[in-house]
Amino acid sequence: MLAKIALLIMRIGTGMLLVLWGGVRLLKDDMGPNLANKYYGGVANDGTLQLAFAGFEVALGLLVVLGLARKYTLVVAALILVGGAIPIWRHFLDPYGQYLFANPGDANLLFFPSLTVAGASLALVALREMDTLALDKVFSKKG
Repeated sequence: MLAKIALLIMRIGTGMLLVLWGGVRLLKDDMGPNLANKYYGGVANDGTLQLAFAGFEVALGLLVVLGLARKYTLVVAALILVGGAIPIWRHFLDPYGQYLFANPGDANLLFFPSLTVAGASLALVALREMDTLALDKVFSKKG
């Protein structure tokens, strides 16, 4: 039972992270382009594209939280969360900015948990069949 509860917590946590980040970008329209420019080399920094992605991210996050269409939603969520972690790798290897940053003040310890979130999203994909507290699992038993 502990494994089922742990998977539920990971699914709620990773899904809500998508909802919250998407929601922030929906409410603060310059946040997405600013993040894209600062951490992702300006890739997809168009404001309209960022708003569309933010809406998609909120919807995806809600599906993940509820445990619907997990065969697809967990994989897409993992792609987003792992893909978002890759460009900030220096923050994992040098969280205090002692070696990999020209300016130690550029290091951000708050990025370190992204490594855990990326791992949790991959674990959710790998252990999907054990996550029996998901709505799609409940619906498949009744149907």
